[in-house]
Amino acid sequence: MRLIYLVVGARPNFMKIAPVVRAIEKRGDLSYKIVHTGQHYDREMNDVFFEELGIPEPDVFMAAGGGTHSQQTGKIMVAFEEFCQERRPDAVMVVGDVNSTLACSIVAKKLCIPVAHVEAGLRSGDLAMPEEINRLVTDSIADWFFVTEPAGVDNLKNEGKPASAIHYVGHVMIDNLLYQAKRLAGTDTSGFETAAFKQQVTGGGGRYGVVTLHRPSNVDDRQTMSKIAAALRDIASELPLIFPAHPRTRKNIEQFGIDMGPDITIVAPQAYMPFLNLWKDAAVVLTDSGGLQEETTALGVPCITIRENTERPVTVTEGTNVLSGTDPVRIVAEARRVLQGNGKHGGRPMFWDGRAAERIVEILATDLA
Repeated sequence: MRLIYLVVGARPNFMKIAPVVRAIEKRGDLSYKIVHTGQHYDREMNDVFFEELGIPEPDVFMAAGGGTHSQQTGKIMVAFEEFCQERRPDAVMVVGDVNSTLACSIVAKKLCIPVAHVEAGLRSGDLAMPEEINRLVTDSIADWFFVTEPAGVDNLKNEGKPASAIHYVGHVMIDNLLYQAKRLAGTDTSGFETAAFKQQVTGGGGRYGVVTLHRPSNVDDRQTMSKIAAALRDIASELPLIFPAHPRTRKNIEQFGIDMGPDITIVAPQAYMPFLNLWKDAAVVLTDSGGLQEETTALGVPCITIRENTERPVTVTEGTNVLSGTDPVRIVAEARRVLQGNGKHGGRPMFWDGRAAERIVEILATDLA
């Protein structure tokens, strides 16, 4: 039976490989091991988390930890090489664009192990983003390119990748979203940390918005963060906002002395299900997250992306997403457009139907047979 190593490095990666695990387990002609590099260590990753995703805990945890990008990448490469040499897999699957994706792709290729990249072909065009470097390098050496949207296909073809290796399969993140949304419908949400906020606002027939910010270009620069905060305060005067703040973001807000105002509720980062329960009913989501642009499009929630570019253009061309940049005037104008009922409407892109993982596993099983 062919063995595939499924590489994850950060919490969102588990959301992406969970549908792949379920698809492999349905077949019986492939085996897998989940390799957690430990790029991000999350104390909340307990048994309940993996049970919620419908996957077992990782087979190996490498504890790569933090450090600079180079230090982290190097530690992951050394640990992953040792693991591959202990038991050589038939293929390595990497997802997304984190440092683990880059590191394990390089190791696998140097050991002549074929690499499958899930979410291949995404490009922002912004080389100042570490994720963009990871995408470009991973796609320069991968053997299978599993693509989420048409722009990814175009990018890979323009970069000279063979059409036979490019597979437009849909999006495993949306597979997971639809799976979890179905589970959420039968879940008691009263114990969620943000349940009181949601009930207080919606119980009176009101609406609310959700904010997430973590991109260094936004939150590590005092002037940029101050501009974004001014826009959020303006919006919050008309629409209550709840802001699950990334630890670094919260630290910078405090260090910069930025006043978020009385109408923005700042809370700790949320686990997947509580956060889904929060944003799925929001009037608008304001974010700089790549994944949230896609998830809001899948569920039809208006999204304002506080970035100058996006590597997920289908969310703009077909979905509910608009790019506002960091100009406060534009951010506020886009939010008011949504609140006045004139926001952007969109549909779910092709193949975002909850079956992307099944398509991926079918292709791998055929090619590895």
